Amino acid sequence: MIQISDSAQAHFRKLIEREALPGLGVRLSAVHPGTAQADARLEFAEPRDLAGDEWAVDCDGFTLYVDAASVHWLDGADIDYVMKGASTQLTIKAPRIKGEAPGDAASLVERVRWVVDNEINPQLAAHKGRVAVEEVGGDGVVWLRFGGGCHGCGMADVTLKQGIEKTLMARVPGVTAVRDATDHGTGDAPYIPRGNAA
Repeated sequence: MIQISDSAQAHFRKLIEREALPGLGVRLSAVHPGTAQADARLEFAEPRDLAGDEWAVDCDGFTLYVDAASVHWLDGADIDYVMKGASTQLTIKAPRIKGEAPGDAASLVERVRWVVDNEINPQLAAHKGRVAVEEVGGDGVVWLRFGGGCHGCGMADVTLKQGIEKTLMARVPGVTAVRDATDHGTGDAPYIPRGNAA
């Protein structure tokens, strides 16, 4: 079920009235669901734009259409239009859109990939960096390959030991160590060049 606050419905209704198109509604869909990049998209939808398999939510003066493939990911979403300081902001909270962390019965590889994709890489993206899981050994040693701004970065060792390894060992039982499989000498756009690291 999707919750749409009265203020959000009033906001959509006002926008739809301004467009003055018969049958105009709002379509909600999930973009890249089940990944760390998942997001919700809202857009106007004319009757001719609809596939016919959308989930329709009757609102005050319009219909919200949920893309059929997105229903699973957007179930439990909350759409609101709230005051933030001196301005208003439309917010969409969709707790299931990024998927659910694998349970204890999942393989060590699945659990490591989940934490890397959903916790570690979003933080590294601030420095235009990322890591990819290269290998997870039976001994619990995780081998990672740095990319983007982390490839060749002078702080990669600190990031690995103080950030990534601590996170993986705390969040994924069975991880015993994290190692770097990257040839940092080939990095062409490091966030901090290796010679400049203090």
